[in-house]
Parts: sequence; structure tokens; C-alpha cells
Amino acid sequence: MAVAANPTPVPDRVSVRRALLSVSDKTGLVDFAKALAVRGIELVSTGGTRRSLAEAGLAVRDVSELTGFPEIMDGRVKTLHPLVHGALLGIRDDAAHAAAMAEHGIQPIDILCVNLYPFEETRHSGAEFGHILENVDIGGPAMIRAAAKNHAYLTVTTDPADYAEILATLEETGGETTLDLRRRLAGRAFARTAAYDAAIADWFAGVVSDGPRRHASFAGRLAETLRYGENPHQSAGFYRTGDKRPGVATARQVQGKALSYNNINDTDAAFECVAEFDPNRTAAVAIIKHANPCGVAEGGDILAAYHKALACDPVSAFGGIVALNRRLDAAAARAITEIFTEVIVAPEADEEAIAVVAAKKNLRLLLTGGLPDPRALGTTVRSVAGGLLVQSRDNGVIDDLDLRVVTKRAPTEAEMGDLKFAFRVAKHVKSNAIVYAKDRATVGIGAGQMSRVDSARIAARKSEDAARALLAEAAGREVAAGEGAEGRIKPLTLGSVVASDAFFPFADGLLSAVEAGATAVIQPGGSMRDDEVISAADAHGIAMVLTGMRHFRH
Repeated sequence: MAVAANPTPVPDRVSVRRALLSVSDKTGLVDFAKALAVRGIELVSTGGTRRSLAEAGLAVRDVSELTGFPEIMDGRVKTLHPLVHGALLGIRDDAAHAAAMAEHGIQPIDILCVNLYPFEETRHSGAEFGHILENVDIGGPAMIRAAAKNHAYLTVTTDPADYAEILATLEETGGETTLDLRRRLAGRAFARTAAYDAAIADWFAGVVSDGPRRHASFAGRLAETLRYGENPHQSAGFYRTGDKRPGVATARQVQGKALSYNNINDTDAAFECVAEFDPNRTAAVAIIKHANPCGVAEGGDILAAYHKALACDPVSAFGGIVALNRRLDAAAARAITEIFTEVIVAPEADEEAIAVVAAKKNLRLLLTGGLPDPRALGTTVRSVAGGLLVQSRDNGVIDDLDLRVVTKRAPTEAEMGDLKFAFRVAKHVKSNAIVYAKDRATVGIGAGQMSRVDSARIAARKSEDAARALLAEAAGREVAAGEGAEGRIKPLTLGSVVASDAFFPFADGLLSAVEAGATAVIQPGGSMRDDEVISAADAHGIAMVLTGMRHFRH
């Protein structure tokens, strides 16, 4: 039933006489309580919070004295009582509310200091279901929401970071809170309970199979206010969800400038890409620019993999993100720092490598402590006007797929290794994606085109540019387009294999790859013209492998 708007004027200043404190995170608690007690503010508390305050020598009243009812059910029921919620919700300037408070002996509470059971931390600790469930706070959110709703009279805080702000206001006003402070803190309180409930709902969705959620919310805590978003006129912030998946959100930044919005986005893309390569099998490096790989390679070590990845597109690599699947060593660090690089992200780094990177004071070095599991379940979220698009993470891995050779010629062992490599990379290239690879390194990448033919042609052209750059480096001079065997530069794609993130709708995309010099192709298949494409491959002696899984990435 709707409730009529309260016509009672809202006071600007409220004197503080009583505070209820009940916290899990006791950071700064004793100092905050002491500052309140010095002002003659009565302290009321519960359980462990009360013990902490009493041990600090503070006079503190147990909430059971206030309610006349003991804590029961292992502390599950202690603040869910009319003498608590009446004290939080009573409109003090309303005659009927004031009469009810007087009749039932309800003593007003002026400050509510509550932070919640550590559900998010417990959820990600690997604890069993029952233990996680016990860390769902009930009384805390109820009190927080009550106090935030009645912020006309109450000051509510859910975060130790607010304590200094409250004390400063009390100092400035001689023991009163202002409406501006109470309103700002109420907004933060509602945001905190919303995030808490969202985390609980997200956890339940992960353990109970019930189809798409009828109501969805996603929570995070502000980790950093960013200078701006994708562009300088856009505001932005970086929020952590508490997910322990190794990556930019969990990494330790060893050095360098603060990360920008685009840095974070690109670093995430780079690290997820390089994680496709098992570090126990091979060293791998991914160089990313604008969320697209511009070079990816495997090698005997990180240095060799970096040089192979850089050769794919050395121009685009300038100002890029470099991601490694193994420890950063000094030799690789020296090579990477020879050109301007925005971020290096790796599971770990040698002390000597850290010292090498330190010479580039603006270069960010992030150490994650591990690699994300490409097979792990998870959720991705994207906003659209008026809604959210929610999907499970693309955790398809080529090693788990049933690959089918559909052409007369089967790929050689070397070609099959390169095909699998190329398809791993294609998963992380914006659609339409075409990836040429040779010797476990990309030699041409076409990304984000409206036509798959265009992606194939762009990749081949960039391959020719890269070949010219390598020739120029060897010759020590500029190399013209007309130089080279047969009057043109030989593109790196000659003798390569090619991966497509989705099927070829027509044979023209395949023929563009053939023209670029590809000898084998891997693609999902599933087009109504698969037979036409396979026939074209057979006509040109090309081996073709179908994966049955596509990797659109928008």
C-alpha cells in the first residue's frame, strides 16, 4: 500500500546524542568511538563490536539492554526489534510518531555505524555453501536501509572511510550533523546494500540452475576514479567485483602511471588472449592495441615469443599492451622497453626485470600472480539503452573440440599446430576476424570489418607491410613497395595457415586467403554454402578443418 508523503519539514541540523555501532570491519572503530564518546555521545553496540569497545576502556551499552531482549539463535536475532527499528524509523517532528516513541520507551538513535558480514570475501574464499550462507547479513541491511530512509534525522555509515567526514562535521557544528552530510551518506548506504544483495543473487545464480534471472543486478566497489573514460569528455570509474579471476582487477601495479579506462580495457583483452596458451607447454606473448591483437606468438622463451609477436605488426605495436603467460625476465624486459609500451602484464617478474622496467617511469607493470582459466565459467555484461546484455563467458577451447578435416588434403602436422594456434588467437579478435599464422606466430590479422573478405585482404596487406618493415630493418634503409622478388614484397602470409572466427558465407573469403598464400584453413563451418567453400579449397589444394564452434567477438 502506498504511503502518503510526510509533510513534516526536514531539519538541517540534528544534535547527536546516541550512536549504535555494529561492525564486522573494525578498521578505525575504536578511534571513531572515542571521538564520539568525548562529545558525550552514548554508545550502544552488539557482540564482538561491544567487546572491542569495552576492551578499549569505553563505556558501551549492549543492545540487549536497549531492547530488554537477549541475542538468540547464535546472534541471528539481536537488532531485529521494535525498540531498535522504532529508534531508526521514527519521524521525530511528527506528533503521532513522537507519541508512539514516548509510549513504548523508544530512545532515538542519531548515528548508525554498521558494516556487513563479509559475504563477498567469504564467497570467493572457496568456503562451502553453508558457511557462505551464514555470512549473509540480515539485521545489518535492515538497519542500514531504515536509517538511510530516515536520514532526515539519522546519519548512517557503512564504511570506515566515512568516519573522518562525520567527525569533521561534528567538530565544525559543535556536535550536530547537517542534512547535506546525512543525505550523501544515505545515498552511499543504499548503494552498499544494493551491491551486497546483488552479490548474494549472483552467487545463488551460480549454484542454482534456474535459467536467466528474472531480475539481474551487478555489483562492484569503486577501486579508482579514472581521469576520464574512452574520451576526455567522459567521466569514468573502475570497480572491482571481488571475482578472484587473475587479471587487471586483481593485479599488483609495481610501477608506472595510473591506468586509464582504455589501458584497463586493453590490458584485460591482452591477458585473456595470452591465457589461451598453457605456460607449462610454451611461452607466449600477446601484443594488443585498441582491444585487438596486433601480434601473438609462441616461442621457446618469452624473449623469442616477443620478437615473433612484434614482427607481425611492429607499427601497431607502438603504444600497445604486452601480455605474457610466464614470468617476465630481464632479457624480455629490455626488448619490450626498446619501443614505447603502455602496459606490461605478466603473472610474475624477476627483480632484475623489474629494475629494467623501472627505467621507464611511466610504463605500467602489472603482476597478477597467475593466469585466468580460459575454460572457467563466468558472466559478461554489456549495457544497451534501457537494458543489459548478459551472457556466459566464451570458455570454448580448441583442444576440447572435435575437429573435422573436410577436404581431400589433410593438413600436415605443422599446419595443424598452426591452425590450432590461429584459432586460439581468432577467439580474441573483433569480428569479422581473420588470422594468418606461421610457425606458431601471427603473420597477419584482419579485425572488425563488415566483410570477411575485407578482413582477409587487410590482414594480407598488413602482412606485406610487416615484411617490408623487416626487410628495411635488415637493409638499414626504407624499402619501396616495388622492391623484392617478382617486383613486390613477399607478404609474411605466404605459406601460412588462416583461421576465421565464423564460417565463410561464400567462397570469396577463402579465395582471398588463397591469394594471400595460405595453405590451410580452420573455420567453424555451418554455412548453407559449406559445400561450395570446401570445393573451392579442394580446387586450390587447400586443407580445411571445421571446429563446429564460432567465436564472434563484438
